[in-house]
Amino acid sequence: MENRARDAVREAARRRPDGIALIAGETSLTWSDVDGRVDRGAARLSTLVDRRGGRVGIVLGTSIDFAVTYFAVLRAGLVAVPLNPGYTTDELTYALTDADVSLVVTGGAIEGVSCVSPSDLDQPAGGTQPEVAAGQLAVLLYTSGTSGRPRGAMLSHAALAANHEQLDRIEPAVVGPDDVVLLTVPFFHAYGLNTGLGSVAHHAATGVLVERFDPEDSLRVIAERGVTVTVGVPGMYAAWSRTPETAGAALTALRTAVCGAAPLDPDVAARFTAATGKTVIIGYGLTETAPVLTTTAVSDRGKTGSIGRPLPGVELRLRTAQGEVLWADGTPAPAEDLAELDLSVEDSAGTDPGEIVVRGANLFDGYWPDGRDGPDADGWWGTGDIAYADGDGDLHLVDRIGELILVNGFNVYPAEIERVLDAHPGVAEAAVIAVPDPATGQAPHAYVVPALDPPPTPAELRVFCAAQLARFKLPATIELVPALPHSALGKLRKRELR
Repeated sequence: MENRARDAVREAARRRPDGIALIAGETSLTWSDVDGRVDRGAARLSTLVDRRGGRVGIVLGTSIDFAVTYFAVLRAGLVAVPLNPGYTTDELTYALTDADVSLVVTGGAIEGVSCVSPSDLDQPAGGTQPEVAAGQLAVLLYTSGTSGRPRGAMLSHAALAANHEQLDRIEPAVVGPDDVVLLTVPFFHAYGLNTGLGSVAHHAATGVLVERFDPEDSLRVIAERGVTVTVGVPGMYAAWSRTPETAGAALTALRTAVCGAAPLDPDVAARFTAATGKTVIIGYGLTETAPVLTTTAVSDRGKTGSIGRPLPGVELRLRTAQGEVLWADGTPAPAEDLAELDLSVEDSAGTDPGEIVVRGANLFDGYWPDGRDGPDADGWWGTGDIAYADGDGDLHLVDRIGELILVNGFNVYPAEIERVLDAHPGVAEAAVIAVPDPATGQAPHAYVVPALDPPPTPAELRVFCAAQLARFKLPATIELVPALPHSALGKLRKRELR
């Protein structure tokens, strides 16, 4: 088959059969072990699911079982649909129904869908595996949409592999075959799935899995296993920087510290560097881009506040609402009116802000099921994020055209929280905005206009939300207000709330 999809696990097993692949607690598997389990899982899945792009839900924690199941789904020519085990029943049911999932691999039972456990896949099973094309759909990753319901981003085998190839062109390498990589970012997230787990397989490196992040325990694991690369989010570095002596002693083998998924406070970065002597590399990307687009690894690794420059092989422009290009891979263009973007940035000392628009082999194929809202006919896709380029040509995030809130990198749209709050009988109107949070980067803050007297308490409203929303989507704070600002046409003025 021409343009066959790359099987990273099989290649890793051929290159380093006895190399340690995955470590979780006291369990260690070589790449040969992983390859064998993936083979058995793929064969078993082929007997359970229609091979023609059938969707397989994966509702598991950050574990060896998840890793083996995911790679088995890809090898079988099926489509992986990783979902957050912390989802409520409503959220889980919506995604499984939307993706038309025919089988779920999970540790329990989910009403209305056929489920199997990871151990059910680790059984002897005959059957040859299909040849999988690089352009074939590999993963559906659900990411929140402006409607308040998640949408499935369609990522092909080729897009996933392309992001590794783009990162490989950076020198010195971010991850290499001799690295021991900490994997604690959840695998249902594009960052944890491809930048973390995918990179380990791509390089035949070693992944150390930590399902639940705890600052003290993670540092113990890092020291015991000789971790050389940390793939983390802001909250992790913030937690480690609060115990500088312990962190400094545990991270002596660290070669690369990577932070993505949400903005990293420059003060946190400075404290981490002071404690460990290591600079944190900042990355920026989206689920739809598999996920990395830019990084300080290709510009100034020590520049705080910047998201760096595009990866080799990624074309990036800053564009106004009128379609005029302000900046293209380092080439400034004449500034145009940005009034429609409804934002203001002063003293950028570079270009005016504009929407980040990208093109590259790592882009998704649009949203499930019909590919709508994907790259245009020329391959360009607007991210919805606003940035400016400083005088050095490094990019800085400013805002988002939409209302996305990034909680440790997890996408949260206010509309989803507002939909739940509005359903409470004691709520007349609700508005949710992002507020800075030192632990998670951002957090949802809800303004609520009561409909009853006495009004519902913030604690009562949080309990109500907790029954319908995953924990990371819950409003960190709820403020009762007499009214919300509106325009003459009745449109909510969220800018005034900010």
